[in-house]
Amino acid sequence: MDLFSTEFDKNTNILPKDGTVLYYGKIMDYSNAAFYFNRLLETIEWKNDEAIIFGKLITTKRKVAWYGDTNFKYSYSNITKEALLWTPELEVLKRIVEEKTAETYNSCLLNLYHDGNEGMTWHSDGEKDLKKNGAIASVSFGAERKFAFKHKTTKETVSLILEHGSVLVMKDETQTHWLHRLPPTKKINKPRINLTFRTIITPLF
Repeated sequence: MDLFSTEFDKNTNILPKDGTVLYYGKIMDYSNAAFYFNRLLETIEWKNDEAIIFGKLITTKRKVAWYGDTNFKYSYSNITKEALLWTPELEVLKRIVEEKTAETYNSCLLNLYHDGNEGMTWHSDGEKDLKKNGAIASVSFGAERKFAFKHKTTKETVSLILEHGSVLVMKDETQTHWLHRLPPTKKINKPRINLTFRTIITPLF
């Protein structure tokens, strides 16, 4: 099911079952979104992402960065990253997103896609470091891209366009039952920055 032309209600779940995904649409005007896009491009410590797949180290063209309340360690694709402390712009965006979504977050994984040739394959964010069934808020700046979900059992799909300056929230059992991806496209030649605010569970001892 494609939701490209639908007017979204932030209280309406766009998944038909087994999880909750809320799309808030644009949460700021174009000029503010452009300001944050440019500041993030300039001030974030971007690095090419790395993953170990079948024992081989893979380096992606896509760049990433990891920030948080403290130097959280976060592991995915057999690679462990250590968080940098928030920049002023990230702190402001965190507060805006927390107010909009009525959730709290202590960390943020950022992705920089240089053009439509760069994307993400089907995956779910189910790492043991993350709060189980916790909210993940995805903020988009720059090129508007298609974002898709696929049910792990039924293979049913849902997709939508993430707008410049918009927020989407995934929570409840979404990561257990659904995969998501950012499909590559030849039609997009502009960059996109994506921030995923999330909650890391810190050990008790």
